[in-house]
Amino acid sequence: MKRFARLFSELDSTTSTNEKVEALTRYFAEAPAHDAAWAVYFLAGGKPRQVVKTASLVGLACQMAQIEPWLFDECYQSVGDLAETIALVLPRGDETSDIGLAEWMEQRLLPLRGLPDEEVARRVAGYWQELDALGRFLLTKLVGGGFRVGVSKLLVQRALATHAGIDAKRVAQRMMGYTDGKQVPSPERYRALVAQVEEGASEQPDEGQPYPFFLAHQLDLPPELFTARLGPVDEWMVEWKYDGIRGQIVKRHGKVWVWSRGEELVTERFPELVALAASLPDGTVVDGEILVWNAEAERPAPFALLQQRIGRKNLTKKILAEAPVGFMAYDLLEQDGVDVRPLPQRERRARLEALLQDTPFRISPVESAPSWLEFARQRERSRELGVEGFMLKRLDAAYGTGRTKAEGLWWKWKIEPMTIDCVLVYAQAGHGRRSSVYTDYTFAVWNRAPASKEEAEAVLDAIARKEPPQPGALQLVPFAKAYSGLTDEEFRQVDAIIRKTTIEKFGPVRSVRPSLVFELGFEGIQRSGRHRSGIAVRFPRMLRIRQDKPLEEADTLQALERLLGS
Repeated sequence: MKRFARLFSELDSTTSTNEKVEALTRYFAEAPAHDAAWAVYFLAGGKPRQVVKTASLVGLACQMAQIEPWLFDECYQSVGDLAETIALVLPRGDETSDIGLAEWMEQRLLPLRGLPDEEVARRVAGYWQELDALGRFLLTKLVGGGFRVGVSKLLVQRALATHAGIDAKRVAQRMMGYTDGKQVPSPERYRALVAQVEEGASEQPDEGQPYPFFLAHQLDLPPELFTARLGPVDEWMVEWKYDGIRGQIVKRHGKVWVWSRGEELVTERFPELVALAASLPDGTVVDGEILVWNAEAERPAPFALLQQRIGRKNLTKKILAEAPVGFMAYDLLEQDGVDVRPLPQRERRARLEALLQDTPFRISPVESAPSWLEFARQRERSRELGVEGFMLKRLDAAYGTGRTKAEGLWWKWKIEPMTIDCVLVYAQAGHGRRSSVYTDYTFAVWNRAPASKEEAEAVLDAIARKEPPQPGALQLVPFAKAYSGLTDEEFRQVDAIIRKTTIEKFGPVRSVRPSLVFELGFEGIQRSGRHRSGIAVRFPRMLRIRQDKPLEEADTLQALERLLGS
């Protein structure tokens, strides 16, 4: 744990990509394979399951520090991170543990699941006593299920490749599925990541292993400049961009595996896709989009319907009937057991069409137009068709790995986001380097347009007095949360306002006297019975602070309804 804690500290203390890669490379050179296996799992995005409830951790910390809960809450408000607060309030231990990360996970933390609360508390208290402040911080993150670190999977792959002296793309392929929670990290799996291969030798994936997903860059350019930037339109394949779950269907040795872009094995959640893949020959891997398809409208159903399937392990007949899943195929990655990713896009597409022509698969249609300006006009129909815009793929491009710096091969040309002007009403501190700054915001709109500035100010005064809104009266209705889009300086400015205008504290959350209007952008909108507003938005992002707009001119629920109708 000491070595992993030191690595975490090095990663957290720099924003330099090179320094992060150097720190990771040093760790992999020093760490035993068993510990490195777990480190790769967490650093690459593997999520530890919560084994101790947050309330239990807080209660235990207060007991050991001999402080009242109110004092812990005050400390939490100042620090901004629960694990860091616990690490700081606990008295120093008398021991210093030299146990490695793997032993901590397998012999100590994972066995906590299912134990009586009293036994869990006794063990965690003993573990805290063995560690310094940084070790306690990490331990609390791991048992509380909140571990995060400021490195991308791509940086982990680069560091492993540097350490092993092999191609980073090979490491990326080997890592596919590594963070799937169904397999425990092991020395054997780690050694397989960094194993040497003979020069020029091909490497066959494991039985159900997918390939690294090729990701597109966002294209933010006026259509008039496309020819200068991209070249002639006939050098590109243009498809609609679907709003589903990116996935790969793998068919090998008579078995089918379905993987999401997040490298999660989701085969059991989508039995329709297993049946669909029965028509595929062995040695086939297809890339595409998992969708609920509206057969009557001949278009994708809203993402909200697909969302009903994502978290469900118990698939009832009702769910299967209401949200039947299909697969929109748009690329072929393996054929007859041979990796065809190096082939140009036009050839992979021809092979895909030939392979799937007599199967129940849908193939993403290729659109045509004589010019980029004509494609721009077609793109205006995106919301009508239930899609997010266009995907542009160079016809001579191979299928790459991840979202690399090799721009110009795949682009996503998305429609402009929907926007709404809304009011900041709640705030919570961020994570990592932003744990002491309020960066996670809740926004509200008026339930109707205020009749006057005075009526709006009366509502703000009532909020400041903590008076509940009266039925039918003017009020601000929360509808969305967002934590991205502002610069660090803007976040600091808003943080200062939040601290000055705080009305009430609810654990880590502050309610504030409304004083700021934001323009919020989002890519989708849908009805939701789980939200007080009755509406949920997809991928909300702060576009700007509307310093020019008074609170009484913020948007209303009716404005959201109009966007929903459109």
